[in-house]
Amino acid sequence: MKRSCDQILQRSEYMTQEDSWDRDLLLDPAWEKQQRKTFTAWCNSHLRKAGTQIENIEEDFRNGLKLMLLLEVISGKRERLPKPDKGKMRFHKIANVNKALDFISSKGVKLVSIGAEEIVDGNVKMTLGMIWTIILRFAIQDISVEETSAKEGLLLWCQRKTAPYRNVNVQNFHISWKDGLALCALIHRHRPDLIDYSKLRKDDPIGNLNTAFEVAEKYLDIPKMLDADDIVNTPKPDEKAIMTYVSCFYHAFAGAEQAETAANRICKVLAVNQENEKLMEEYEKLASELLEWIRRTIPWLENRVAEQTMHAMQQKLEDFRDYRRVHKPPKVQEKCQLEINFNTLQTKLRLSNRPAFMPSEGKMVSDIANAWKGLEQVEKGYEEWLLTEIRRLERLDHLAEKFKQKSTLHESWTTGKEELLSQKDYESASLMEIRALMRKHEAFESDLAAHQDRVEQIAAIAQELNELDYYDAATINARCQGICDQWDNLGTLTQKRRESLERVEKLWETIDQLYLEFAKRAAPFNNWMDGAMEDLQDMFIVHSIEEIQSLITAHDQFKATLPEADKERMAIMGIHNEILKIAQTYGIKVVGENPYTVLSPQDISNKWEAVKQLVPMRDQTLQEEVARQQSNERLRRQFGAQANIIGPWIQTKMEEISHVSIDIAGSLEEQMSNLKTYEQNIINYKSNIDKLEGDHQLSQEGLIFDNKHTNYTMEHVRVGWEQLLTTIARTINEVENQILTRDAKGISQEQLNEFRASFNHFDRRNGMMDPDDFRACLISMGYDLGEVEFARIMTLVDPNNTGVVTFQAFIDFMTRETAETDTAEQVMASFKILASDKMYITVEELRRELPPEQAEYCISRMTKYIGGDAPPGALDYISFSSALYGESDL
Repeated sequence: MKRSCDQILQRSEYMTQEDSWDRDLLLDPAWEKQQRKTFTAWCNSHLRKAGTQIENIEEDFRNGLKLMLLLEVISGKRERLPKPDKGKMRFHKIANVNKALDFISSKGVKLVSIGAEEIVDGNVKMTLGMIWTIILRFAIQDISVEETSAKEGLLLWCQRKTAPYRNVNVQNFHISWKDGLALCALIHRHRPDLIDYSKLRKDDPIGNLNTAFEVAEKYLDIPKMLDADDIVNTPKPDEKAIMTYVSCFYHAFAGAEQAETAANRICKVLAVNQENEKLMEEYEKLASELLEWIRRTIPWLENRVAEQTMHAMQQKLEDFRDYRRVHKPPKVQEKCQLEINFNTLQTKLRLSNRPAFMPSEGKMVSDIANAWKGLEQVEKGYEEWLLTEIRRLERLDHLAEKFKQKSTLHESWTTGKEELLSQKDYESASLMEIRALMRKHEAFESDLAAHQDRVEQIAAIAQELNELDYYDAATINARCQGICDQWDNLGTLTQKRRESLERVEKLWETIDQLYLEFAKRAAPFNNWMDGAMEDLQDMFIVHSIEEIQSLITAHDQFKATLPEADKERMAIMGIHNEILKIAQTYGIKVVGENPYTVLSPQDISNKWEAVKQLVPMRDQTLQEEVARQQSNERLRRQFGAQANIIGPWIQTKMEEISHVSIDIAGSLEEQMSNLKTYEQNIINYKSNIDKLEGDHQLSQEGLIFDNKHTNYTMEHVRVGWEQLLTTIARTINEVENQILTRDAKGISQEQLNEFRASFNHFDRRNGMMDPDDFRACLISMGYDLGEVEFARIMTLVDPNNTGVVTFQAFIDFMTRETAETDTAEQVMASFKILASDKMYITVEELRRELPPEQAEYCISRMTKYIGGDAPPGALDYISFSSALYGESDL
């Protein structure tokens, strides 16, 4: 980009002021000598075109005549200076010098401390300073290389031209030139036929310098302006002298700059391609890694093999929590970054006039989105399965323990019963004894019937354990089968014994009714006490205050029956007392226990005391469970209160973000700053999500699986939070792409605001326009649209046929036809310049004209040139240029 006139004038003024400061210093004698020789030779290289020259620089310019002639020659005689005064008086000389100085000033050069009197008086320092000012303005100032000019531009030109040469490192215009290799390298770079650079030695500076001076004077028409001995023997050669001489080489080789310009264009194009290829490789790598992670994770989430214990399943749940908290969040960020990188890459490709990037099969953004959706579906099902399994195992553990308790009680009761029923003691019993055996058997039958319900409960629990797939069902089934078989056997034995007793019953008289009555009433009462003790010790599992309250109500109802039970106990004890009273009254000696029952009055009393002790213990157990359920309810309320704040907050932020790209005013940088602040505010809210996760974990550890205080589950909040982070990141990326588009296309902020206003006016879908709205927008902006033309435009703004036009696509369209982009034809033309108008280019030409990295890039990708006029190894730059823009395969 060329500098404006004002910048050039400012630069000229700066250089003149700088040199004025230099002139205020005492000029080094060695430098003065070099300047005299160099400046004199430079002036003569121009004066000879007018058929004259100077011998003594401070004397021959004193009358101003040759000075005016010099200025006319170097300006190309396009401008004539005023007619010089012919007189020889001092004031004539001063007038002529002033005319020359006025001409210099008219070129935008501000002369500081240089007056005509000093020149007329032969002031060496001032004369050299004036000539240096002329050299700067007419020989150096217009040098421009890669947006730098004057001294910096000349230095950059020298560095670029000598970069490939060994032992050359140009960093300045003094000591970098002392060994002569830099000058020889400049000549060899442009005219390799004039110097054999490989034979030059760094330890021969005099020879190198003289070689350069002689070749330049003989073949390049550059007069010898320096002395080799002066340069070598001076610690720091004069910078102005070196710059003056080197500028002659720049102008001598100016014709080669066309090739350099072409090389610059090619380098820029190749740099864009290389950067885009790197972005494509990074996308492919990141997409592959993310898809591979999803591929590895889904089988783990699909594995629904249940563990056999509650501890093992809770460990699975903890592993799942680690996955959600630790492993998945970075992948969410990677997925979002992948989409951002893809959008940025496509924007860069559009801006550089390259074809859109098509990822490898299966690695499209949509493929990743589908894979991610599948992951989240499996993930949701996995968590639901985990919680269902934990509930099932909880129920199983409870049932298994209940089965063991009831089975133990029943097996304890049946111990010895088969042996008892199998006895044939009635065969040798007395009348009284047989009567006693009959009544005892009736009491046993009553007891047996009372135990039928417990056996049915045991069988029902075993069946439920089987239906819930209890891991140790085989043991349960074996024990249950044993109990049932034994129960059937007891029934058979009981029936057989009854039949045996009934056969002899008519032979015996009715036995003591009091014993019988005691036995009959004691047995059910004892069974009631057994049942009460069993209920008081019964295990329970509840999940709400209502459920535990129901148990408390049932317990209170049981306690209300205790007075009536106590009356029954006292009545039974009264029967026993009546027996004792009769025995005492009639002098009957009671020997042994009640023949009709194994229960003694002491047994009844002991069990009654046990029941009374279990009642307050049951009270305490229920109250502890009430406290636990109250704690769970507090957890539910605490979680619900937070979730009812966080859930709507996330929904609100999502709605705000959906409008933010439309509603934010100001420059794109201001929008970006506001969005970054907005994003930081959202990130700062993460602590609330973490606290909610903590409460959620406490709820799960407390086996709380429902919450009537909120409609928001932790899964809802997690998904909403991840979508919120992804959405704000995408919105920021859209603004970044708009900045990228603006800078690449040269769009002003006013133009962007105008585009935004037009888009917003017709936008009815929060950042997207329907085709009809888009057509109306274009018509409002002055487009004359037919059906064919509008269809063509729609293929540009909606290539995937989604039925909507985004703001980014709208911006791309509005800037596409006016933007300055490089084309394949331009790159071909640049290569043609480097190839000296040939239809092919050689490896040597690429390595000579391009930086090493870009040269090797071209060499590795160009195909062999097919043509009879080409030397071996010639490369086809035409097909390569087409491939850069997607017009063929690279």
